[in-house]
Amino acid sequence: MINAAQKIKEPSFKEPEITQALAAEHGLNEEEYHLMLSIIGRTPRFTELGIFSVMWSEHCSYKSSRLHLKKLPTKAPWVIQGPGENAGVIDIGDGQAAIFKMESHNHPSYIEPYQGAATGVGGIMRDVFTMGARPIANINALRFGDPSHPKTRHLVSGVVAGIAGYGNCMGVPTVGGEVNFHASYNGNILVNAMTVGIADQDFIYYARGAAPDQPVVYVGSKTGRDGIHGATMASASFDDEAEARRPTVQVGDPFTEKLLLEACLELMQLDAIISIQDMGAAGLTSSSVEIADKGEIGVMLDLDKVPQREPDMSPYEIMLSESQERMLMILKPGKETLAQEIFEKWDLDFAVIGTTTEKRHLHLSMHGKVWCDIPVPPLVDDAPIYDRPQGLYPKPAPVPVISDTGHLEPILKTLVSCPDMASKRWIWEQYDHLVMGETVAQPGQADAAIVKIPESNKALAITSDCTPRYCHANPYEGGKQVIAESYRNLCATGATPLAVTDNLNFGNPHKSEIMAQFVGCIEGMAAACTALDYPVISGNVSLYNETNDTAILPTPTIGGVGLLQDWRKAGTIGFKTAGETIFLIGETHGHIGQSLYLREIHNSEAGDAPPVDLATERLHGEFVRDLIQRGLVSTCHDISDGGLLCALAEMAMAGQCGASLDLDDPSPAFWFGEDQARYVITTSEIESLEALAKTSGVPLIPLGKTTAQYHLKLPTGQVISIEDLKKLHENWLPDYMAGKS
Repeated sequence: MINAAQKIKEPSFKEPEITQALAAEHGLNEEEYHLMLSIIGRTPRFTELGIFSVMWSEHCSYKSSRLHLKKLPTKAPWVIQGPGENAGVIDIGDGQAAIFKMESHNHPSYIEPYQGAATGVGGIMRDVFTMGARPIANINALRFGDPSHPKTRHLVSGVVAGIAGYGNCMGVPTVGGEVNFHASYNGNILVNAMTVGIADQDFIYYARGAAPDQPVVYVGSKTGRDGIHGATMASASFDDEAEARRPTVQVGDPFTEKLLLEACLELMQLDAIISIQDMGAAGLTSSSVEIADKGEIGVMLDLDKVPQREPDMSPYEIMLSESQERMLMILKPGKETLAQEIFEKWDLDFAVIGTTTEKRHLHLSMHGKVWCDIPVPPLVDDAPIYDRPQGLYPKPAPVPVISDTGHLEPILKTLVSCPDMASKRWIWEQYDHLVMGETVAQPGQADAAIVKIPESNKALAITSDCTPRYCHANPYEGGKQVIAESYRNLCATGATPLAVTDNLNFGNPHKSEIMAQFVGCIEGMAAACTALDYPVISGNVSLYNETNDTAILPTPTIGGVGLLQDWRKAGTIGFKTAGETIFLIGETHGHIGQSLYLREIHNSEAGDAPPVDLATERLHGEFVRDLIQRGLVSTCHDISDGGLLCALAEMAMAGQCGASLDLDDPSPAFWFGEDQARYVITTSEIESLEALAKTSGVPLIPLGKTTAQYHLKLPTGQVISIEDLKKLHENWLPDYMAGKS
């Protein structure tokens, strides 16, 4: 170990000659290189080149997406902090705030699935507790390749183990998520992680607020060489040599992060911190630049004082390292000893490594030599913004002629056991979803995870949603649908949807068709967020998700959060008792374009995405929430993948009884079409329900009754055993992971 105070008299490293070719290796094009030269007024030092390259990378600067992200609505009366900080913040009443964000760790998780996923979880938790919140829930959205691909099983195993290993050790429950499989992710899986925390509104901390002549403090783990060029790697496409990039994947230590969490929250209660920033992508570089930029100040650092775990680290390596479990703080002058005592009590490194300055420069010294002296504002303000060309997006192929009639049972069995719809119990049982004792329902029992707010009857409903096949067929409608699906899942629990975080996963933005996907999805999301009063308060953009020129399906993952005033009234999906009437809310037109039915039964990914009527989504969502709050329904489930009959099967499998269905329509399009704005509910309060539906103008169609017999009885006379369905539903994933399928 290197003593933080130890100084090596003569550096053992030499900096290379700075050329345009070297800049290109760092991801800077010719125009960006010359812009950097004009800003500095000279040839940059090697460390300066590295700093410009990461700050102007796609991962940190959002240079291909910033122009379009401005289209998203970000404000509402309950939004305390929108995009621009470590995480978004909303008012949940009683002086409390919910703080949350979602981020990706896609490329690292493909290269090294365990550590990539683990450090993704660790990073997003730091974003939340950096702001003063105690994390209360994790959720994740995972996309893997075709199950038959030789790497898929290995990647699933490693990613799930990494998420479990980090989250479980931190003592934060992983309460929900989604897992899908598609060949487009064969060479580029997606690992999107979300954390939700709770804080008092009087104790929320930001990166902004620092002033000159205040101490800059480093806390947490020592700095090593892991993760160098991580931000640059996240801003480039993959090829067959991707696994050679293992050294750029960070290594996490959840036990250290647990100590860091407790130490930070303890210090935050003592009014000693002015501003704080997680050392995430680009490590000490991004954290120091962001604190300086938001405070409109400069930062002078003595890198000899940075705790280091490896010998002879250069300034370039120290500044670009993405070693985990580290924070940068600006303390109130005179609070250094108090802070040091707290961090040493928790057995963490603590070092005053510099000071803030009036001159708005990033000044780095080491071994008595200056290695960097560059202005801070251009690192942020002058980062390139590109309006990249958008191609004409191709229309999807028409839906083939379908002749299926009457044979619903084999279709249903195929759908509930297909990789996308099969139970993910094998995954979530590896996560501790009950730790902290506030989880209301285990995964699969409700359309969103429900987590109680400690010492309160309130609860947060949390969901993760995306339907990439819709976004690929029709980016605008797909963008609308991903927000509407999130909204529906929250409404189905009775929660009022408040805000979303997004994780926008797309291919190479230099391709016009990819930019058409991106812009179309953004504009669809913006329209839905506006219509539903459901703003975007934080997020992440992950581009260059492709391998050997093959892009993933456009995957704008949405993490939604809603508020329940009384968790005991939460809606769940399982049938509760026999003899209740089953109702369908919404209209069914039999839309099978891009449906799972079409893909799994007819091997076709054709047709347009289902249209989304946003006014109808809002009307039906508000109606469902009102029913749940009045206690008029026993169960509620939104209809999404697989359509109506799959939703009914899920309700039966999650509950204790079956159903006898009366609506006589033999067409698969009716039972498996994926029309939007629909819910299934059960009730014994028929008259009250029908009166409210008539007053509200909401379509309400009786489907049948719940029964004591554990089967689905169809109008055609077919009787489908729920036990048989459940075995198929539950067995696919464990059999697959065991190599049996």
